[in-house]
Parts: sequence; structure tokens; C-alpha cells
Amino acid sequence: MFFDVSHPEIQDAVSRALAEDIGTGDITSNLCVQGEARGSGIMVAREALTLAGVELLPLIFDGCSVDLTRHSGDRLRDGDQIAVVHGPARALLTGERTALNFIQRLSGIATAASAYVCEVEGTGCRILDTRKTTPGLRRLEKLAAAAGGATNHRMGLFDAVLIKNNHITAAGGVRAALERTRGAGVPIEIEVRTRPELDEALAYGATHLLLDNLHPDEAREWISYIGGRATVELSGGITLENARAYAETGADFLSSGAITHSARAVDINLRLELLP
Repeated sequence: MFFDVSHPEIQDAVSRALAEDIGTGDITSNLCVQGEARGSGIMVAREALTLAGVELLPLIFDGCSVDLTRHSGDRLRDGDQIAVVHGPARALLTGERTALNFIQRLSGIATAASAYVCEVEGTGCRILDTRKTTPGLRRLEKLAAAAGGATNHRMGLFDAVLIKNNHITAAGGVRAALERTRGAGVPIEIEVRTRPELDEALAYGATHLLLDNLHPDEAREWISYIGGRATVELSGGITLENARAYAETGADFLSSGAITHSARAVDINLRLELLP
């Protein structure tokens, strides 16, 4: 998978993370380590995981030489080497925590996404991420979800229309909301909560429906009724334990905020070896 770190938002996130940690200087490394000392930082997986974000290392260890052994999207086992960074020992120590914070977090998201994708394999249903991301890190976290095999939903409020229940209330109904968004030039999806809303949405040309908080049996019944007249996304209460049951309802998509908001940081180690 191509993990593009060139976007200004990503460059800024790395710069802010380094500034937050280093501040006026790494006093421990500067006092303990001689300036001329050089070394290698060897990054290793300490559990089975799906890797994401390793392409950030050259940004974090600016001025060092980075050899990537593995790349975002790769599935690793405990003990697999991820990368080796060569350079001044002080620089390796200074960047260590920022590098691990990013890659452990992003790989945790990729690992969670991969687990969902594996759970629904063979059903034809795709896993979507959501906007439930860490503020300021959405682009990185969505890249991580994609590294795990998930399909990115909208990036933000600006690149797709998603008419939720409160929008329907504020617009004055399903028909009014659909009429006002027609011709927006971006994908349009609408949430429906009742059968009358479903019928109204279909009657006024909805092609992508969101069904929220249905039991799998209810979802199967609704999807059968829709009968292919629109694509269907299921959301609300989708967990790793019930994802397959929801996928087997005939849904086109399942969305789960847990992929980003509740992903566990995975165990990755960076070991320093001094050069003679």
C-alpha cells in the first residue's frame, strides 16, 4: 500500500509532535550521550500486527539514514524487523518516542481495520471507517485504516453529503433534504429510521442509504425490501464480534468508529545499538 506522507497536514502533524516533545532540547540525551556518538535504531514488532505509518520515519529522523524493511499494509509477526535508522545517537534517542507514538497508534488502527476486514471476508461487504478520529490526525488515521484494508468514508464535511436524522429534522423531512442536496456534485447518502422514511427516500431518488442501530435480523428484512434499489450502509453497534452477522444481511458496507476511536496501540520496540 502506498502511504503518502507528502500532504501538508501530515508534515505539520509530525512537526508539531516533535516540537511538543523536544521543546528547547532533549536535555537527557544531550547530557548523557557524547555528540560524536553514532548508532543504529532497530525497530521491531513485538506482536502480530498490520503495519502503518512507517513511512513517517524519514520525517521524524531528519538527517538520518532510514532503511525500511517493511511497509504500510504489511502483516507482521512478533519479532519481525520493521526498519533501521542510522545516525547520531542523540538524534535517534530524541526521535524515538515520537516515532513509536505515531507508528504504534497507526499500526493499531491498521490492525483493527484488518481484523474487521478478515471477519467479513467472502460476504462482498466492505468495511468503512468514520470521522471518529483524533483531532488533527484524521488524514493519518484514515491512511492507517486503508492500510488495514478498510475503505475510507468521507474525509470530512466538505467532500460528501451525509444526511443524518438531525439534518432531516432541520430540513423539514426526507424529501426536502434530498431536494436541497440534489446536484451537489458529491456523493449523497441519507439515513432513514422508519419504513415511511425509507419509502420516501427511495421515491425521491436516494441511491445510498444509511441504516443505523438495527439488529441483524431487522437489517436483513430491510435490505430484502430495498431489493437493490440503493446501496446500503449499516452502522451503530457494529463490533468485531457481530460484524459477520451484519455483513451476511446483504449490506454493501459496514461502518465502525471503533476502528479509529478505540484502536489499541500495538507493541513495537526501537532498540539502539552504538556503532564502534
